Amino acid sequence: MDQQSRRAADSALAGALAAIGAGAYVVDEKGCVIAVNARAEHLLARPAEDLVGRDAHDLLHRDATGQPIPTSRCSMRQAFHAGRTAQAEGERFARGDGTLLPVSWVITPYDIGGREAATLVVFHRDRQAQEAGPRQEPAAGPLTELERLALLAQTTTQLTSTLDTNEALRRLVALLVPRLADWVVIDLITERDEVWRTDVVHADGETLVRHDELQGPMPPVPEESPMPLSRALRGVASALAGAKTYQRAPDCGITAEQRRLFEATGIHSAAIVPIRSTREVLGALTLGRADTVGDFTTADLPLIEDIARRAAVALDNARLYQRQRKVAETMQNHLLPQLPHVPGLEMLARYLPAPDASQVGGDWYDVFRLSDDATALTVGDVVGHDLEAAAGMAQIRNVLRAYAWYQQEPPSRIVERLDEAITHITDVPMATMIFARLEQADNGHWKLSWTNAGHPPPLLVSRDGLTRYLSDGHGILLGTEAHNSRTDATAVLPPGSTLLLYTDGLIEAAGHSLDEGLSRLRQHAAALAHRSLTSFTDQLLRRVRPADNDDDVALLALRTPRETHAR
Repeated sequence: MDQQSRRAADSALAGALAAIGAGAYVVDEKGCVIAVNARAEHLLARPAEDLVGRDAHDLLHRDATGQPIPTSRCSMRQAFHAGRTAQAEGERFARGDGTLLPVSWVITPYDIGGREAATLVVFHRDRQAQEAGPRQEPAAGPLTELERLALLAQTTTQLTSTLDTNEALRRLVALLVPRLADWVVIDLITERDEVWRTDVVHADGETLVRHDELQGPMPPVPEESPMPLSRALRGVASALAGAKTYQRAPDCGITAEQRRLFEATGIHSAAIVPIRSTREVLGALTLGRADTVGDFTTADLPLIEDIARRAAVALDNARLYQRQRKVAETMQNHLLPQLPHVPGLEMLARYLPAPDASQVGGDWYDVFRLSDDATALTVGDVVGHDLEAAAGMAQIRNVLRAYAWYQQEPPSRIVERLDEAITHITDVPMATMIFARLEQADNGHWKLSWTNAGHPPPLLVSRDGLTRYLSDGHGILLGTEAHNSRTDATAVLPPGSTLLLYTDGLIEAAGHSLDEGLSRLRQHAAALAHRSLTSFTDQLLRRVRPADNDDDVALLALRTPRETHAR
């Protein structure tokens, strides 16, 4: 997890614990406290710094005489190691002032946003502490107050730790069924004010079954209908619905679809609440019971409404993020150029943004014709994965284009001029790049000349699968202000060969050396040499790009004709 994602996860965790109206703390996979809320600090008479990093069992768990409890006899520790939800009454925690605190607690596995496994403990003062042993499993029936608080905390953390709408909905469904209902139905209002039934899920035991035949587009939201779903989609109110609610003649299309849902699922009781953010109504959440005995009551609505509000925050954030990504993606597409047509050559480029970035970054490629009819090729990388990096990339690319067009000089001299200018006319702190000239000789062969400013070397692949890295012409990266002279290198590209220029996001992986990445690229490029250039490029990205890649990738591939034609 990168630092930005970790900070977001920590912030979500702190917010979730702060929203719990009882004492709460989270432990890591070793049982050490990693977060605690203010209520827990007060109940335990211990500041957070005395709790975080300590083993919760050793620090807190005591028997009736105040003595530490062996882990083999600790009900909470057993549930912790089993990774299951449990609760107990009449137990004791050691306070910082030396007294014992009678407590009731609930413990449950807890998602903290893609980091290590974690567990949530929610507790409050047990004013009627009993000497009877702890109750290991929650009893059937309505949720206890502690279970409600734990569910709300889980909802907050799990939903706010993702900015993907589909993943947020998947997590929401998993939290609700079968814990609260047999069926969960989610209707969302799209940005074009259309209603889409995105999820209809049934809990078959512990297995969640999606019913695609009941999902899809819905009729428009009626302005006046008094029926429960229509009112929820307008954000008017929550409501309960029973088996008879939708048996009468439907008053609108939404009601007709809801009638079809009840008939198909056998739901005899439902709670229907709006999914409403601070800005707008995003949809409606329906929880239904078909197999479970007992109906929803008005006492159930506040919990479901609270869950829906948390879902609305997550969905609203995801939508805003997706809009930002779309704008950024459009910007990036305009920054990255269309490849020119060069007779006799095949060319292809790909750009993949960093997974956790805003769809833009400092990696780029460029191909353009020069005033002497040669073709310029460049691939580079400006530090950063944001709009600032993208703006810096555009500055460098434009300056490079101007120098290369007007100064008919070797690549090394062009890059030297660029390096001299970079600290004065751009905001770029540092960058790497390869700049090359490609021209056709009189004998029909294609000649490449290039210079390398701290960038991974180009890879040349023959049509028979022989590979070699073009490691000559290497110099220091741009922006160091060293102003060392640069060197040029040349190579003749064999007929039918493929030249690959790329950025380091293709080969770098955490915990692996650069040499390992280069070796992996060479191996797969050789195996794909017989493929079409499109297949070669796309398969190379799939096979070589590290699964945990957190960097942009720009890739430029060109292939020479299989036969040479003298000019």
